[in-house]
Amino acid sequence: MCYGQQRPFSRDTPSPPRAVRSPNDNDNDNNAVAVEDLRGRLAETEARLTRARAREAELNRRLDEMKRFVSVMEIIETYLLRRFREQQDYVSRLFSTSRK
Repeated sequence: MCYGQQRPFSRDTPSPPRAVRSPNDNDNDNNAVAVEDLRGRLAETEARLTRARAREAELNRRLDEMKRFVSVMEIIETYLLRRFREQQDYVSRLFSTSRK
């Protein structure tokens, strides 16, 4: 799997605080700004989590597909090996009977 094609985990930079207040504002305004900032950061985190879950689901789907492919290839390999040995035996028998 090529990791170079994936975006880095920290691709989303945190956003700056939503509003800048002067130090003279009262505590309620500061608390409201802090709560609003936290809500925004939470929304961004939830969005990143949603994207990560979607990526995980896609990777799991691709992994399952690859496992099925490998399983089919192993079945084909076993079949071809058996047929090859059967052909070897057949040719060996032909040469051994022609020499007699």
